Amino acid sequence: MDPIQMDIIHIIMSAGLMVQFVLVLLLFFSITSWAIMIMKYRYIKKAFEESAVFTDIFWKSKDLSNAFAKAKQLQGSPIARIFRVGYLELRKLSHYGSQMKSDSGHSSDAETASLSARFVGIDNIKRALRRAINTEITRMTRMVPFLATTGNTTPFIGLFGTVWGIMNSFHGIGLKGSASLAVVAPGISEALIATAAGLVAAIPAVIAFNHFMHKIRIIESELQNFAADFLNIIERSILK
Repeated sequence: MDPIQMDIIHIIMSAGLMVQFVLVLLLFFSITSWAIMIMKYRYIKKAFEESAVFTDIFWKSKDLSNAFAKAKQLQGSPIARIFRVGYLELRKLSHYGSQMKSDSGHSSDAETASLSARFVGIDNIKRALRRAINTEITRMTRMVPFLATTGNTTPFIGLFGTVWGIMNSFHGIGLKGSASLAVVAPGISEALIATAAGLVAAIPAVIAFNHFMHKIRIIESELQNFAADFLNIIERSILK
């Protein structure tokens, strides 16, 4: 093993209990952050890829039922999921409208009731799409705030370990009555390791948080645009 690595391990092992506790806490934050980063990277990458595939299928498809069949296969696409929600609501509306016609005949009152039901059905589809979009955003942002927490708190946790280590160093100077480098250096070294560990945990977390939030905002915009386009198609087909 590299001598420098051996020195760092020796410094950590010989550090005080409080500094060791701080380092363990920072290790927990770092490992958890990296686990979240890996999971979210895979999730968002799959969301982008499958959403692009579904969007292409949707606009090329002449029948919404075919697009629905493809949407069920693309489980990683948030756009496909909100389409499935909207399509199921559309099927309920179509079934309800046909049932009203068969029950009421073809009178003018039946036509008026059917048109009113269509408007109500469109509102239901809008609400369902809105709920689906909110669900997707919540799903995508789940655990991401932990990265922001890591980026904001770990430097201060490391700084706390540094301050504690320096306090111990000055206490050792007071006990030994000597301020030589041999007395001061070990305590300062273990103290600075805590600051370095805090920065090592914080920097990747902040970078990942900004990256993921940027990607999530892009997906959110695509969801809103797709929902608006889907509603336009439904309104044209229902109200014509």
